[in-house]
Amino acid sequence: MSFPRVRHRRLRSTAAMRGLVRETRLSPEQFIYPIFVTTGENVKEEIPSMPGVFHQSLDRLEDELQELRELGLRSILLFGVPDAKDEAASSAYDDDGIVQRAIRRIKQLDNELLIVADTCVCQYTSHGHCGIVEHHPHTKRAEVANDPSLELHIKTAVSQAKAGADMIAPSNMMDGFVSAIRAGLDDAGLDHVPIMSYTVKYASAYYGPFRDAAHSAPQFGDRKTYQMDPANAREALREAESDVVEGADILMVKPALAYLDVIRALREQFELPLAAYNVSAEYSMVKAAARNGWVDERSVVLETLTGMKRAGADILITYHAKDAARWLREG
Repeated sequence: MSFPRVRHRRLRSTAAMRGLVRETRLSPEQFIYPIFVTTGENVKEEIPSMPGVFHQSLDRLEDELQELRELGLRSILLFGVPDAKDEAASSAYDDDGIVQRAIRRIKQLDNELLIVADTCVCQYTSHGHCGIVEHHPHTKRAEVANDPSLELHIKTAVSQAKAGADMIAPSNMMDGFVSAIRAGLDDAGLDHVPIMSYTVKYASAYYGPFRDAAHSAPQFGDRKTYQMDPANAREALREAESDVVEGADILMVKPALAYLDVIRALREQFELPLAAYNVSAEYSMVKAAARNGWVDERSVVLETLTGMKRAGADILITYHAKDAARWLREG
């Protein structure tokens, strides 16, 4: 028996029809915009490798927050750029540290803005690693010590939450970091503060511009001993399962663009909200190509963010957030 060939209607032939049947949608409410705060006064300095992204002092935040409100952006990821570093990262958990002061200032200016505090110490240590470095007398090797480092991250998370952070985002990839921070927050009476874990964080080449922004490049070696091998996908599922068991409230994949398969795998396996971090080099490459006239920036950015959402991300952490919000508003 033969069947007549079915000719599908061209449902996407008009903008109205495309909008009616669109499966994946972007909204500024789903974006988290990273902000870099620094010491000093009247500082707003563009980061050379990240056009359109700035180091800002606390007295310049009011204009920044007003712009975010106007664009419908209601969540930020806060990074600090301190003026003092030491081996113990003491300014990371100082109640008068740059991030803690910024949190209090932002809450004064806009109490409805959701502040996610990045909880790592690499930009606060003199060596640029995410914890305590121990030197082994026999092997002559310097390594990041897992458990002593967890103590730093607990103190930092508690300090940030006490300052008013709405959510803690630990990014260190130490073993057991979610359960340690969860216990530390609970013991401090901060059991209401959720954790967005950097669950799957690869030892990636896509972080270069960020290290320029955060002044956090390691002074020796690399971070491959505690960040993931880019070749591994099944390991990501094990990391995510561990974080779920330890009490994470939101999972994250970082970077996003080269790891869409990992985002999809986590989406299919776990029910927790899932964030994708559209990282610095992903941003800067588009900016550079657009400035050279090689790509249409708006089209490339919106297509890329849509791809991350389509892969399964609920939340997009992106330096493109302001531009994307403007373009979405324009239609």
